[in-house]
Amino acid sequence: MSSISLNKITLDKTRSSISLEKTAAGFGEIKVNLDWNKGSGGGFLNRSTSIDLDLGCLYELQDGRKGVVQALGRAFGSLNSEPYIQLMDDDRTGSIAGGEWLHINGTQWSEVRRILIYAFIYEGAPDWKDTDGLVTLYIPGQSGIEIRLNEEGGREGTCAIALLENVNGAVKVSRRVDFHRGQGAMDQAYGWGMRWSVGSK
Repeated sequence: MSSISLNKITLDKTRSSISLEKTAAGFGEIKVNLDWNKGSGGGFLNRSTSIDLDLGCLYELQDGRKGVVQALGRAFGSLNSEPYIQLMDDDRTGSIAGGEWLHINGTQWSEVRRILIYAFIYEGAPDWKDTDGLVTLYIPGQSGIEIRLNEEGGREGTCAIALLENVNGAVKVSRRVDFHRGQGAMDQAYGWGMRWSVGSK
């Protein structure tokens, strides 16, 4: 029996989805990282303005309850109670090494129906190619999954990155990388059906 490779898997246009089966130990704590080129007046892009990307997600639980986890509106979620998803520190200045983190309580995966991971440009960066954004999913004991945000030049403010679905207990991860005018438009495109209002952080 071969051991599990812990090399990262890249989801792109040629391989857009992967299904991760639960191991004997379960899924543990699933970590989603968003990192990007924040720009500070130097670097290879010679950009004079900084970029603030925010990581967030829409979620739907098995009982039909839906919601959002994001810094905007201070909806940081909870890891040990519903929705079993928590946004860690919001990197507003680009000073936090490693970008932003969203944690999912994999021991409660049976309670989750689907999660849509997304990012939006809070300030700066008129084009997603400029962000050099990278999202990586870390699931204990399994290969990391990478999705790059700069393959396409979307100019809308919100990028739907990956859809995580509970399919017979497995985590099906599907690359999306499509762009929307805002979270409300993205919600409509994916049929979440929530009401949106202007928020701040």
